[in-house]
Amino acid sequence: MKPKLVPNAGRVLRRAWSIRLIILAGILSGCEVALPIIDQFVTIPRGTFAALTGLVTCGALISRIVAQENLKGNADADQ
Repeated sequence: MKPKLVPNAGRVLRRAWSIRLIILAGILSGCEVALPIIDQFVTIPRGTFAALTGLVTCGALISRIVAQENLKGNADADQ
């Protein structure tokens, strides 16, 4: 079975909060990896970025199942 894009996939990528939060989670994960380098300049407790990543990922999950008004007309986003 071939994967099929949702209707208006481009609009979903630009406007869906779930996508924005997933990108933020990726950035926070990268910060966690870079923490040994960053730690030379700023003291940040270990696990801070990992905890923030977990919270943002939970937000992405919630935003994925909540209807988003700016995506009306997209059957995948508002139902």
